[in-house]
Amino acid sequence: MAQTSRIAAVFILLAFATGAAARIDGGPKAAAVKTAPCDAPNYRQFDFWIGDWDVFDRDNLKLKIARVRVEPILNGCVLRETYEATDGHQGQSFSIFDASRQVWHQSWVTNSGQLLIVEGGMQSGAMILNGVDRTPDGKERRVRGIWKAASAGVRESATRSIDGGLTWKPWFDLLFRPHQDDHHRVGALRSRTTAPTPAA
Repeated sequence: MAQTSRIAAVFILLAFATGAAARIDGGPKAAAVKTAPCDAPNYRQFDFWIGDWDVFDRDNLKLKIARVRVEPILNGCVLRETYEATDGHQGQSFSIFDASRQVWHQSWVTNSGQLLIVEGGMQSGAMILNGVDRTPDGKERRVRGIWKAASAGVRESATRSIDGGLTWKPWFDLLFRPHQDDHHRVGALRSRTTAPTPAA
């Protein structure tokens, strides 16, 4: 009888401990409503850039200069850009919203040893990031990049200043369009060039 009582007491204690742990953890319902660490709206501000893109200089929209893939990684907390230019230039950037400072941060690195760090945030519907690099002779140069959703994809432009921001000169102006493989592009071009001319 005494042994039976001790066994019953053990089961009661285990049941009590399990119930207490469930109350502390919030139980299965609490676990179900937990959100991912980067689900807040600020982390989604740059999502318009996600995609597989063909890149063109806006001065010559017929000439493709690069292919770019932008994808979310690390549970959607980071955007990784993989840039592959037609001239062999390659680079990657990593963009993240730094909640502790409420700013977007991007680090850009290339296969020629370049590093550029820019930071900023959304302004009037555009992602605007600023940073500093140096000219070949060692002078400080300010850099400003602007990304904005466009009807045909995404536009990325950049300007630079060597007088502390008093004046700015264009660096590049690019248009990102959804990627098309070469076969599809050639077929579309042939369709346009061989289509009959409408009668006047």
